[in-house]
Amino acid sequence: MKPEEFFAALSEKGIDLNDTQKKQFETYFHELVETNKVMNLTTITEKEQVYLKHFYDSLILDFFDGALITDNISICDVGSGAGFPSIPLKIVNPNLKVTIIDSLNKRINFLSGLVKKLGLDDVNLVHGRAEELGQNKQYREQFDLVTARAVASMTVLTELCLPFVKKGGQFIAMKAEKADDELDAATYAITLLGGKVEKQDSFELPNDAGLRNLIFVSKTKETPNKYPRKPGTPSRKPLVKK
Repeated sequence: MKPEEFFAALSEKGIDLNDTQKKQFETYFHELVETNKVMNLTTITEKEQVYLKHFYDSLILDFFDGALITDNISICDVGSGAGFPSIPLKIVNPNLKVTIIDSLNKRINFLSGLVKKLGLDDVNLVHGRAEELGQNKQYREQFDLVTARAVASMTVLTELCLPFVKKGGQFIAMKAEKADDELDAATYAITLLGGKVEKQDSFELPNDAGLRNLIFVSKTKETPNKYPRKPGTPSRKPLVKK
């Protein structure tokens, strides 16, 4: 997907970028590829693939949830890596209040420099483990929307992400093609941690680039105080019904 095709595809979805936003995506690509030469941020570095599998893929949330475009909401991106999906969402939706959590300080340092070069406001970068920050009152149950585009299982992501969602807010997991099996396994954890599955949507990326599944989980109750558990425990001992 060439940049021009990316802009046209967004326009078809009702998202028309101005010149500043187009330049921001170009700067993002340049910074990502240059930094990736000395730091492992992504295996995807070819321009057309970055625009499709990183930028466009991050923005599919906008295709399903128009409130992201119009509302001044707070979003927490857990395990963002090189800034996906939150930085592309912030470029397209400048009013978003973004918090990015990542356990590797070198990625936070990259994002700090990137945010400055892109001229983005209201982006809070936090270095730490989600298991620990989820117990911190500064972050616990503070966000309207929490996203994760990680490879961890849905059960693990639920324990890492749902504690950050305020009651009445939403957790959206961006998964690949095995979402149905993962969701079945995660149902117990979702209920235990105060969530309710609202819907599941799938989206076919252009150019036969694969299927993306979005799992929408509403926060209906506060998460019990004991969750999330200590770092590493959610992945070692996933929350499953015994």
